[in-house]
Amino acid sequence: MVNRELAMKEIFQRAKQIRILLTDVDGVLTDTGVYFSDRGEEFKRFSVRDGMGVQRLRELVQVETGIISGENSPSVQRRAEKLNIAELHLGIKDKLEVLRQIAHRWNISFDQCAYIGDDTNDIEIMRRVGLACCPADAMPQAKSVAHAICENIGGHGAFREFAELIIASKQ
Repeated sequence: MVNRELAMKEIFQRAKQIRILLTDVDGVLTDTGVYFSDRGEEFKRFSVRDGMGVQRLRELVQVETGIISGENSPSVQRRAEKLNIAELHLGIKDKLEVLRQIAHRWNISFDQCAYIGDDTNDIEIMRRVGLACCPADAMPQAKSVAHAICENIGGHGAFREFAELIIASKQ
């Protein structure tokens, strides 16, 4: 899971500071697939293990979660509601501005924020947070700025893997 440039010790030090874990959706919480029925309704596949990661972060180490996505998807909204996601931001073009708003609202620094993303639209926010991660199948540009790279791919436990790293650092 560790980026070769950073030792696990440094990643754990960064993870200990985290108060909120923010995530992209497509390619992180989903497998990048989008499905449409004959009526045009959109479907996305989510991992229940990732959902358990949200719950474990909140219950075990009091770390909240948030979603920042460029898409405006009703299925993501429903998933966030089911998981009681603290911050939900859909249809976002400037993810860094949303990070600023969240940090201000929560009265925390960027160093206390973690983010997991998988593509070029995540790079700017990944460069600013205290701990950045990406799934194993992320685009090379995202991997190049991540502090850690998951063994799992998007939609198949990458978020949970990152959540467990944060939990382990705080216990």
